[in-house]
Amino acid sequence: MSPLKVTARYAMTGPVLGITGELDFDSAGELRELLTTIALRPGQRLVLDLGSMEFCDSSGLAALIAARNHAQAAGADIVLAAVPANTLRILRIVGLDQVFSVHPDSDSAARA
Repeated sequence: MSPLKVTARYAMTGPVLGITGELDFDSAGELRELLTTIALRPGQRLVLDLGSMEFCDSSGLAALIAARNHAQAAGADIVLAAVPANTLRILRIVGLDQVFSVHPDSDSAARA
């Protein structure tokens, strides 16, 4: 079990959050709380880099949706980057691949 770790950096288009470890029932609240501290402006893009995420359950998916809601409320965009294959499969099954734009890495996600 790997604890959740979120790192933040800023690209020209907005914040990039790198998510490492497990995004699950025990840790999804941490991401939700962190999102409330991320100030977004209209036209910015929030990138969630999932390349180091090891596991995501339904609570983790709910946290990703909360991130989307946070971005939309600010008039910003949100994209997912480097989504692990198992998580991408789940996103497709539940239809969230139609809700989130998915990019191969955070650099291309910030530029798109």
